[in-house]
Amino acid sequence: MEKILVLITVGSEEEALKIGRALLEERLVACANLLGTVRSLYRWKGKICDDREVLMFCKTRKHLFPLLSERVKSLHSYEVPEIVALPFTAGWAPYFQWIDDEVRGLDAPQS
Repeated sequence: MEKILVLITVGSEEEALKIGRALLEERLVACANLLGTVRSLYRWKGKICDDREVLMFCKTRKHLFPLLSERVKSLHSYEVPEIVALPFTAGWAPYFQWIDDEVRGLDAPQS
């Protein structure tokens, strides 16, 4: 199974905790790291914005990305949240096995 790293930015640590816990409880991720406050510069609706956000790194399987992104969107406060995935090109086999063990399988029921 292909593993991915999903990056999500949120407006506060409380929101990151809410989203991270939900993804873990629903077995959509094996791990959610909250990297603390980052400064984000971006263009939104014709204006340049400068905001503090919390960056999340979530580890999961690629086939779960559609479910994960829908769940994040349902919990997220932003109109268009950042939910992007990067593939792992290599990794320690026992760590990848742990991800497989902690997230839903292909045939696991959806909650």
